[in-house]
Amino acid sequence: MVLWLWRGLTFTCHCFVLGIVRLWILMCGMLTANMSIMACPSSCHCIDKNGLTVVQCMSRNLEKIPPDLPRDTVVLLLAANHITHIPNHAFRELHYLQELDLSSNDIETVDPGAFQGVSDSLLMLDLSNNHIQSVPKEAFARLRAKISLSNNPWHCECTLQEVLRELRLDPETVNEVICHTAVQEEYAGKPVIHVLDSGINFCNFHHKTTDVAMFVTMFGWFTMVIAYVIYYVRHNQEDARRHLEYLKSLPSNSQISKDFDTISTVL
Repeated sequence: MVLWLWRGLTFTCHCFVLGIVRLWILMCGMLTANMSIMACPSSCHCIDKNGLTVVQCMSRNLEKIPPDLPRDTVVLLLAANHITHIPNHAFRELHYLQELDLSSNDIETVDPGAFQGVSDSLLMLDLSNNHIQSVPKEAFARLRAKISLSNNPWHCECTLQEVLRELRLDPETVNEVICHTAVQEEYAGKPVIHVLDSGINFCNFHHKTTDVAMFVTMFGWFTMVIAYVIYYVRHNQEDARRHLEYLKSLPSNSQISKDFDTISTVL
């Protein structure tokens, strides 16, 4: 009887200890996961504003986007740094991101998949005051955010026209999206929207330029073929003339017969 009670007590204690261990492991795992989600980059300052995680990385001399941003970030402020490039999947883990400020950087290139992963959640994107001349059409695909693209050295051509057609531009800064250069120089220095609203189609210029280039190339090939044919004919004519002069220089059959008769008579 005592042995039975001892075994039961031992089993109960074992189960109790095992339960505590499992609970401890679970709590540690949850704490670790929570810390990984809430971790703040050393170069930034993270605050909780009305239950929303705001990550402030402004004026920190950053040259690239921090890779270890909290996954629950709602507002990300990266303005006034030295970021030059937005790579593919730069914000892929930030599924709650609503506002992204990349203004006043040195951004020159934006990869096609730069904003993949935040296209559904993002509501505001600021790329103003950078060095962007052009962007691939895929970069802003499916973005519903209000976007500011003002004060960039845009090159106005067909791709930019197709990009702008799909975007929801910030109405307060839309007139500050200026053609720094253009396929037609007369449009440089003018707001892109005003140029497009006037009926100008940069894609038509692109096609015309392509047609002219093809015509010039074909004309060049045609000229080369004609020049070769002329050279070939003249070269053959010269060879034929020399061959004819050579034949004329040969003694005729009648002269050879006369010489043979003369030799026979002498003999």
